Amino acid sequence: MHIDLRRLGLAGGLVAGSLSAAQAQQPATFPRNGVYDQRPGVYAFTHATIFTDYKTRLQDATLLIRDGKVEAVGPNVKIPAGAVVQDLKGRFIYPGFVDLYASYGVPEVKAPERQGRRAGPQMESTKAGAYDWNQAVHPEVNAAELFRVNADQADVYRRLGFGAVLTHQPDGIARGTAALVSLNTTRRESEVLLQDRAAATFSFDKGSSTQDYPSSLMGSIALLRQSYLDADWNQRNPTREQNLSLRALNQQRGLPAIFEVRDKLSALRADKLGDEFGVQYIIKSRGDEYQRVNDLKATKAPLILTLNFPDAYQVDDVYDAARVSLQELKHWEMAPANAALLAKAGVPFAFSAADLKDKKKFLPNLRKAVQYGLSEEQALQALTATPAALVNVQDRVGALRPGMEANFLVCSGRLLADDNVLLDNWVQGERYQLSTIPADYRGVYSLQVGSQPEMKLLLAGKPESPELKIAKAPGDTVKGSLSVNGELATLVFNPSPKTKGSGAIRLSGYYTAEGRTFQGDGQLPDATNVKWSARRLEEASRAARRDSVKAPVPPQLGQVQYPFVAYGRTEVPTQQTVLIKNTTVWTSEAAGKLENTDVLLQNGKITKIGRNLSVPSGGRSIDGTGKHLTPGIIDEHSHIAIAEGVNEGTQSVTSEVRISDVVDPEDVDVYRDLAGGVVAAQLLHGSANPIGGQSALIKLRWGMTPEQMKIAGAPGFIKFALGENVKQSNWGEANVVRFPQTRMGTEQVFVDAFTRAKEYEQEWKAWNKLSKAKQKKGEAPRRDLELEALVEILNRQRFITCHSYVQSEINMLMGVSDRMGFPVNTFTHILEGYKVADKMKQRNINASTFSDWWAYKNEVRDAIPYNAGIMHDVGLNVALNSDDAEMSRRLNQEAAKMVKYSHLSEEEALKMVTINPAKMLHLDRNMGSIREGKDADVVLWTDNPLSVYARAERTFVDGREMFSLENDQQLRQQMQQERLRIVQKMLEAKKGGAATQLPTAKPTKHYHCDTLGEEKELDQ
Repeated sequence: MHIDLRRLGLAGGLVAGSLSAAQAQQPATFPRNGVYDQRPGVYAFTHATIFTDYKTRLQDATLLIRDGKVEAVGPNVKIPAGAVVQDLKGRFIYPGFVDLYASYGVPEVKAPERQGRRAGPQMESTKAGAYDWNQAVHPEVNAAELFRVNADQADVYRRLGFGAVLTHQPDGIARGTAALVSLNTTRRESEVLLQDRAAATFSFDKGSSTQDYPSSLMGSIALLRQSYLDADWNQRNPTREQNLSLRALNQQRGLPAIFEVRDKLSALRADKLGDEFGVQYIIKSRGDEYQRVNDLKATKAPLILTLNFPDAYQVDDVYDAARVSLQELKHWEMAPANAALLAKAGVPFAFSAADLKDKKKFLPNLRKAVQYGLSEEQALQALTATPAALVNVQDRVGALRPGMEANFLVCSGRLLADDNVLLDNWVQGERYQLSTIPADYRGVYSLQVGSQPEMKLLLAGKPESPELKIAKAPGDTVKGSLSVNGELATLVFNPSPKTKGSGAIRLSGYYTAEGRTFQGDGQLPDATNVKWSARRLEEASRAARRDSVKAPVPPQLGQVQYPFVAYGRTEVPTQQTVLIKNTTVWTSEAAGKLENTDVLLQNGKITKIGRNLSVPSGGRSIDGTGKHLTPGIIDEHSHIAIAEGVNEGTQSVTSEVRISDVVDPEDVDVYRDLAGGVVAAQLLHGSANPIGGQSALIKLRWGMTPEQMKIAGAPGFIKFALGENVKQSNWGEANVVRFPQTRMGTEQVFVDAFTRAKEYEQEWKAWNKLSKAKQKKGEAPRRDLELEALVEILNRQRFITCHSYVQSEINMLMGVSDRMGFPVNTFTHILEGYKVADKMKQRNINASTFSDWWAYKNEVRDAIPYNAGIMHDVGLNVALNSDDAEMSRRLNQEAAKMVKYSHLSEEEALKMVTINPAKMLHLDRNMGSIREGKDADVVLWTDNPLSVYARAERTFVDGREMFSLENDQQLRQQMQQERLRIVQKMLEAKKGGAATQLPTAKPTKHYHCDTLGEEKELDQ
């Protein structure tokens, strides 16, 4: 026997808590208090359009579910006796959505409040138990153990169409395991838990941890890298240390791994880290992936996309508009196209409601993504099949096949149609009513008001709030209002709104569904009572409806530029064949200065130098008459292009951290340096600790990725530091915990670190000498990235650049290097270098200094502007550096000061920013001078490069013209035009009712040696 819902009066809406609650089953292992009421829970949904998965559509089909599972689906399903039947003719059924990034039902973790500035640093973990040394690493956290059903939170997700979510505790770097749970709230946790330990979760954010380390992005990356190595060691040597965190990390190796990042560049960083350990992360991103589509595609990482599109900025005020960056303007315009661009490139992704403060925006933003080019099939795939497959639960959710969870949506129409209404969300066979279908009055009507001429009435828009327009004659249309309360309707409109003194016609009556007619009584502006009626014109209504369902034209968007900031280009400049003719060439070689000379750049190299050279076929000629060509400037000490922290000053030795992990190719200072003739730089860790992090040597390849900016095959460098910063003299009275606190302690840090490094090296040498048979029986040493970097220094594979000021400390480090057997490559700053130049000469140590900085702290009270010249005269290799984003683009003028203070020749002065730093960085084989065979890194100046009037007219890096005055003007014009175009678009969006936000100023952050974190800065 079939049970028809209509006969039971339930066709309008069966809700959880009525029939569903009555038949809810207890888990099999739970005792029952009272009589057993075991009902079969069989439902048949007939005559529906059913999507069994994102691409399979069945017309006039039946879905049969039993006990919360799909039993059958298709056009010819036999309905068993006792089934509850619901006729869904004209309705659509879709698989329930799956969200892979939620914290549903899991308690939020909040960082405990620190006791103000007097609390001091927390060097060690305060978490009790046999866990990891760092509080931010807690892979042992299991969301399934923390999860509790939460009706309010579940309701929010269900109203968006979700039937299951992957929930976890979003806190820390190694966050633990996530659990897949259904959004059924009538069952116990043990029944809604679909998959325990469904995925491992990670991020670069240490979250609630109050432990100081890590304090930077590079520190977070280093910590996770070392944690993976420690987990490997722990697995090989289980008796050495019972570490529950490392054990948990090992147990997660076979699980899908989800990594949350802040932006597309950190997505690349996370993937690179995963590649080191054979982990293919699923990247939970932030919506800017379209800016690096091809690079992200190359990672082969699936993405979890949010639909958190930025609101338009309030740009009515020209001053407010000026505060909005070009990047923000373009992101507002292009963010909705993110999914479409990724889909076009073939990048797999799933959608999530994460990051939306107002979750109600999810479906409207999903429709917006479709409007911007994503197909409905791709959207449905990203909501169902893809998330299910990414966590290996495609046999349970994400589709409607026999045996799968009965998670599905009942819709009034096509899922992403503007007028679609989500009616019911069935989760594990339990019905949750979301809404009812509003009466649909939309259409074209013939309106007759009393004896007035017939008018056309148009009702359009959404069913629940249709817009009213009255057409008295072609081209003569006025707006009105319609309100319906039950069967009663009221229409109000002014037939002559532009006529002074005209009034509104008010019509009241009722709607007859059978005849699709409004009728009743009304009153004209002159108080004349009239009868009125509005009869629906079916053919005209159908025609209007056909027009309304036409696919909207995707919005016209600007182009992605590289990098996606000011001065970005739609394409990165390519290598060219360029002949620079008849110019003065400063070679920085023994050849000196060559007048009226030609230089040919080809395939990224300097191929010919001479006179009367010819332009090869397809090449380009530049007239250098009256101009000067120099090698590109190299900044030996820079802190530009570093993301999220230049110092990991939380421990006295952090040689495991790497600036190369956090190169930021979108720092506008890269472009500004190019405008100053700079072609390469050493990106140094700061000076917050005696042994800091590893350097990155980059070329200023503006527009390229972080990896492409690094100089291939460059030697390794590392930052050491002496003086006030490392002993925390200026850090405040709370910072008296971290060793060292004195200059004597600083010396001991070096001795201790290299003593440990030597022991570490010997331990590995002894291990490597063992036979393979003995190695299998023994315990391999633990890899320690901190000590490995120091071993590289001992073996001349990594070179020291040491922050220094005072003679006594410089002598101290030279003494330690002699005793411990490691070389110092460069003393940087070294403002008292003139006092120890002879000793540095004996050890072949380079000097990289300022031209004339003094009196900015106690340590520089003996600084003199003749320092560089004195060291040069002693025979040291001397360079001038910036340590400052502003000074970096004026290093040619810093070099010019050496002519004044030290009486150097102009050529020797220029060498201090070209070939000398190249020698310091062991790059002089390919860079630093103009010689055939070297890299085509050259600058064409408008005047003598040491003149204050000289401007870098063209800067070439690897034969690419990365900057020119001419192109700079074009970029400025293009930027201005692009700004104005998008501002006008924003004004139109606001006029159309779009949400807006106030602009906020975001000042550029410039790092120096002593910058801590993103905000706090010490004295230089």
